Amino acid sequence: MTALLTNAIPVASTGPAPGILALPARTAGHIPADSISVCAEAALLAWCVLLSVIDLRERRLPNILTGTGALSILGFAVATGRGAEAVAGALLLALPYLACHLIAPAAIGAGDMKLAVGLGGAAACGGTQAWVWAAITAPVLTAVVGVGYLIPRRHGVHRLGILPRRNPPPGLDTRASPADSAVPHGPSMCLSTVAALLLAH
Repeated sequence: MTALLTNAIPVASTGPAPGILALPARTAGHIPADSISVCAEAALLAWCVLLSVIDLRERRLPNILTGTGALSILGFAVATGRGAEAVAGALLLALPYLACHLIAPAAIGAGDMKLAVGLGGAAACGGTQAWVWAAITAPVLTAVVGVGYLIPRRHGVHRLGILPRRNPPPGLDTRASPADSAVPHGPSMCLSTVAALLLAH
């Protein structure tokens, strides 16, 4: 698997990535590359935070956000000379999510699969190591939260809206769908990708 990723995402074989989306020293308009990189990182962070909040509150990832975010990330990667790496990272992450969604739709939603396109491309811009850490850490985080759901004395976590309530207050409709009762996976995907890219600096 490591060899496959190294071939598919060659940017990491030359050493640690200097930034999430590295650029030449100067752009055509004489704008410092560091400024553009910081703006790209801030935009990625804002996108991830927005998606995470929506997924935690509504248990869904809007297509308008996952789609435009993925296109923006891949477009920026192409513009900065990392298009091949970003596309490879997006496919390598999205395809397993697609397979899991087809096998177990209740476990992996279509929104998670679409989010994997953008996050896979962004993680690949940080190098192979960043991509691997982002891909592995996301399901581990969700699994840890899921285990926490089974631990007694979890009311504080429920009040934050991170986990669904097992015993809703009287008067509320208890016929929750599988998507409503599942632990949202989007926040783990976003957190693991942002953390992996920060560590790749």
